[in-house]
Amino acid sequence: MINWVRVALCGMLLVMVSLVLMPVQILCLWLDLKPRRRLPRHWHRVACLLLGLRVRVHGELDRRRPLLLSANHVSWKDILVLSSVADVVFVAKSDVKSWPVFGLLARLQASVFVEREQKRTTGHQVNDIGRRLADGEIVVLFPEGTTSDGNRLLDIKTSLFGAAASAVPQSPTGVVHVQPLAISYTGIHGMPMGRYHRPIAAWPGDIGLVPHLLGVLREGALEVDVDFGEAVDYDRHANRKEVSRLIERRIRKMLSDRLRGRSRSAAKLEPAALSAAPDVPSDARRSR
Repeated sequence: MINWVRVALCGMLLVMVSLVLMPVQILCLWLDLKPRRRLPRHWHRVACLLLGLRVRVHGELDRRRPLLLSANHVSWKDILVLSSVADVVFVAKSDVKSWPVFGLLARLQASVFVEREQKRTTGHQVNDIGRRLADGEIVVLFPEGTTSDGNRLLDIKTSLFGAAASAVPQSPTGVVHVQPLAISYTGIHGMPMGRYHRPIAAWPGDIGLVPHLLGVLREGALEVDVDFGEAVDYDRHANRKEVSRLIERRIRKMLSDRLRGRSRSAAKLEPAALSAAPDVPSDARRSR
């Protein structure tokens, strides 16, 4: 009974926050105003707080632009987590547009929708991502192409890394920075989350979105670690497949080290409200 009361309360509060922020975001998108990049972060911080997602950040978001973030993909919660940390836009599958709630949120966050199965449109989509990078937006790519069980990194697909190449000619320095990051779900209700319990946090896709969302609302209190790795410079001489393999190795190592408790980097809890700047050093953040 208490869990369902929590679900109802969280839902009501999220609706209230959405009714306040959505009209402002729609106006900012329509007029192409700069706050359109910052407003989603405020909504996602509230969402993480209500869902009980306790986010810990390790390392630093690269300050240089253009910046492409490459991350492992465990669940729809990854979107909330990363959006609460930085002002980002996502590369998403085109069918996300039709998802309940999340489709609307993706459009309001100006996500880039791609038809991954239609190779004839890949070039146009890659150029669109490249244009967004050149405009100074931080673009997040999930190169696995699907969600995992949270225990490992799947093999990544290299085609969308071509977005970095398409943005190189438009970069003032002739370089696009590709930064790996690992998202690890490591605890639940203050207890370590082992290998066999980690699928509680994962969304493998064979479970309906709404039932999984309700399950997370009932459960709550998940601990999430976000590790930022060292960026790779992509210039006109770079080889797309070599860069993607290097990024894959770095994500795999960060994820493995974090899940096995080997990582020694100090963490900072992501506060309920940070400054609007997307690249605030983690050591300057306050704990909740």
